[in-house]
Amino acid sequence: MDYTHLGRTGLSVSRAVLGTMNFGPQTSEADSHAIMDRAHDLGVNFFDTANVYGWQKGEGVTEQIIGRWFAGGGGRREKTVLATKLYGDMSDWPNGGKLSALNIRRALDESLTRLQTDHIDLYQFHHVDRETPWEEIWQAMEVAVQQGKVLYAGSSNFAGWHIAQAQEAAKARHFTGLVSEQSIYNLIVRDVERETLPAARAYGLGIIPWSPLNGGLLGGVVRKADQGVRRLEGRAAEYVAEHREQLERYEALADDLGHAPGELALAWLLHQPGVTGPITGPRTMEQLESAVAAVDVRLDDDALGRLDEIFPEHRTAPEDYAW
Repeated sequence: MDYTHLGRTGLSVSRAVLGTMNFGPQTSEADSHAIMDRAHDLGVNFFDTANVYGWQKGEGVTEQIIGRWFAGGGGRREKTVLATKLYGDMSDWPNGGKLSALNIRRALDESLTRLQTDHIDLYQFHHVDRETPWEEIWQAMEVAVQQGKVLYAGSSNFAGWHIAQAQEAAKARHFTGLVSEQSIYNLIVRDVERETLPAARAYGLGIIPWSPLNGGLLGGVVRKADQGVRRLEGRAAEYVAEHREQLERYEALADDLGHAPGELALAWLLHQPGVTGPITGPRTMEQLESAVAAVDVRLDDDALGRLDEIFPEHRTAPEDYAW
């Protein structure tokens, strides 16, 4: 396993990030525990979750599964850089979501209870809260840090100007502020290259891409559909119908380079400046093994250029859309 620092921090994290969104809804608790054990065996130390995962409002199903795994001992918690998130509604009562000081305090304590731990290594804002001032958010986070309940703060789904706004407010308070940004980023969806990635790099935030295979479209979807392995429905079917030639070129390039399509997509992200590591949410042990294998894939300039030809990049704003 390769490791890197999370953004400008001294925190060492694996370049493969274990996403846990499927733990509970798609993957049984026993299989989830086995996947986490195997992740440690493979050197993966960076686990990502959220209080809303499990999709039963207020239950925090996925956090509970992870908490019971930690309770099994064997150094599981000590070996894990634990990241979770808050923002989504955990109740139908007022202040049950978003980033008010009240909800930050309440959501944090509830996550700690479910996760059976005394601190969160990376506490992430799952979305920007346009109704709560940064002075309130940072004051609440400062208290959490002083209490030892949180070590680092991160964002998710922020625009570039949100990152700048957050960091300037933190700077005025002599507070560390954000150390990471978790955005959708993959060969198909590259919008963050315009402003979010440049802002994150300028402020020293590590980029943690989510949906690195864009819902499986970069995992060999055309071949799987042709072989009857995967049935395409809804938006996936519409996208393949419209972009079949592009996806076929991509899958052919993966064959030329000797890599599985999914591994190639993950490896491409690992070659992008500022990227800490992509989040993969394996449902099975096989998917975990494939995600970890991507860390060892090395792509030369020719391969990276051919990928850009298939999936055109965005330039930094304003050059992307102006002179």
